[in-house]
Amino acid sequence: MNLGLATTMEPAADGMPNDVLIVEDDPIIALDFEDTLLGFGVKSVRTAQSVARALALIDQQPPEFALLDVSLIREKSFAVAERLEALKIPFAFVTGYGADARLPAALAGKPRLPKPYSTDALLVLLNPHARS
Repeated sequence: MNLGLATTMEPAADGMPNDVLIVEDDPIIALDFEDTLLGFGVKSVRTAQSVARALALIDQQPPEFALLDVSLIREKSFAVAERLEALKIPFAFVTGYGADARLPAALAGKPRLPKPYSTDALLVLLNPHARS
């Protein structure tokens, strides 16, 4: 997995973020997201399997966008979502529970990407102006 840091915080000219953080405890799913994102033209994809690692990566360099698996091993990703929200960084929750996933009230209106995800839905999350 690419753990390199992006050197710019400005989105790419095509509207695609340059740096995306994936918070996902399943390495196969994380790799699938990484491959898809790189295929879309995202320059840097960083992954974290825990809340602590995700917060450390955000402290090192805030991403331009993040995908957060709601349920990690023995923890939820809500602390990461709160940090991203405080930094005004867009993100989406990724969940196999769809609309039934319980989110804190302050985060209930955030975008959700169901598992399994469609590449078109992911593309629209990353770049709302994208055409499929």
